[in-house]
Amino acid sequence: MEEFLQQVINGLSLGAIYALIALGYTMIYGVLRFINFAHGDVFMVGAYIGFFVYPFLSEALGTGYLTAIAVLVAAMLGCGLLGVVIEFLAYRPLRNRPKLTVLITAIGVSLFLEYTGQIDFVFGADYKTYPTLVERSAVFSGSGLSLGSDQVIVFVVAIGLMLLLRVIVMNTKIGTAMRAVSMNLGAASLMGINTNRVISFTFFLGSALAGAGATLYAMSYPKINPLMGVLPGLKAFVAAVLGGIGNVPGAVFGSFFIGTAETMTAGYISPTFRDAIVFGILILILIFKPSGLLGKGGVEKV
Repeated sequence: MEEFLQQVINGLSLGAIYALIALGYTMIYGVLRFINFAHGDVFMVGAYIGFFVYPFLSEALGTGYLTAIAVLVAAMLGCGLLGVVIEFLAYRPLRNRPKLTVLITAIGVSLFLEYTGQIDFVFGADYKTYPTLVERSAVFSGSGLSLGSDQVIVFVVAIGLMLLLRVIVMNTKIGTAMRAVSMNLGAASLMGINTNRVISFTFFLGSALAGAGATLYAMSYPKINPLMGVLPGLKAFVAAVLGGIGNVPGAVFGSFFIGTAETMTAGYISPTFRDAIVFGILILILIFKPSGLLGKGGVEKV
């Protein structure tokens, strides 16, 4: 029983990181109805922003929680701006083109970020060790269970950002505009909403959450490289589809489910099958409930 509970804790911790990435997928799909396959690579850039700004911030602020928060904020701002630039340069000129064109462009942007990142004077192809932002320690240990400080930080930061996102979406003017644009882009424009600004803000918000996820992920798995966003990005996409792409609570639910399923598979079956199980879930959900567990059915032309 203790081992089962430990796997649940590990899975929820991993799922909280996936949730921060999945929210970006689901928000962008909600307003533009396309999958931003470059989102996982924005996540990767977030990890490198933290890697490069840490020496300057630690020299100015010392080591500890204040520096960790500053690194987190820097990664969020950097990724947010990157998301806005990608939307402006790559997606906005194609907004009125067929969705397949935008989808192919998103794949192109993803490959551009991955392979540009491997150039020596950019990030380099080799693995780099992410700095220790906060020393790990055991917050709770006993009865066969262990809860580390890194897991507590992941839970606190992820849940705090999710609550902040809910406040922005449900209780602010820009959030109301985002919901209006997600319902009908054309009608929202006719009602006087600056849809370009709303879409840019959505990209900023989703990409900033990916930056936060990257910082938390790199704290837990401190080896980074330009291809590190591929698998977490795809798994977060699976989580968003499982919950119902376009549905914010669904993305969070799907992420916790995928994180727990992954750790249970690694703990009770074999680590070799953890990725296969995740993508097996994607196949099953697309076959039996393509709108996701919390999504609404509808006809979509791609």
